[in-house]
Amino acid sequence: MALLAASLCVAVIAAFTLPRGPDMDYVPPMAEKPAIAESGGPLYVQAREVTIVEWNRCHADGACTLRLKPPPGGRAAEWPATGLNWLDVNEYLVWINRVSRHSFRLPTAQEWYAMAEPVLPETPDPIFTDPSLSWASDYLLEDRTERRLRPSGSWSMTKEGIADLNGSVWEWTQDCYIDGSGTERMPQCPAYIVGGEHEAVIPFLVRDPARGGCAVGAPPPHLGMRLVTDHPLPGRS
Repeated sequence: MALLAASLCVAVIAAFTLPRGPDMDYVPPMAEKPAIAESGGPLYVQAREVTIVEWNRCHADGACTLRLKPPPGGRAAEWPATGLNWLDVNEYLVWINRVSRHSFRLPTAQEWYAMAEPVLPETPDPIFTDPSLSWASDYLLEDRTERRLRPSGSWSMTKEGIADLNGSVWEWTQDCYIDGSGTERMPQCPAYIVGGEHEAVIPFLVRDPARGGCAVGAPPPHLGMRLVTDHPLPGRS
């Protein structure tokens, strides 16, 4: 009897101490097929940008400062979360990793542009061939995306099932921009690369890119985020 009781006790303790899998109630819809990570392995990508309803779960838990609202008449589940700076995005990352019990991150700039390349428009020939006027060509040609915010799923989808990479929301990456000389991942950084129709560099405190940041051409219309993970999810692609 004593041995049986001891065995039951061990089983109960093990049930509470063994690692648990992800909480799928918090895991967002993922693309049907993985993309390719910078390491060369599979990269599992959120099918659409984080939505307002997903974001506001973080706010309701007290982990995200901002509470977002959809456009008048819109449903929070149908609109991407925008107006986010680097600090906001990292509040969400800390929260989603805790509640989902899974390791999500932002894509690198290289990963973002590799997965978006099939749906981004081709770079047109410059209007001016004089190198000193290249800035003018860039400004006139690169602002081709409609700047109006649209519901999630309104733009193109890649063959992997990743939507809206060519939309009007530029997405934060984890890559720091260093003095025009390249990118680097570092714990403290003044500005980060955001992925969109053209590459942009946004200071970490900026939520409205029209008022701050720098880019080739016009500033991005909106700032949002998309989760990626290096680890497969149960029952998800």
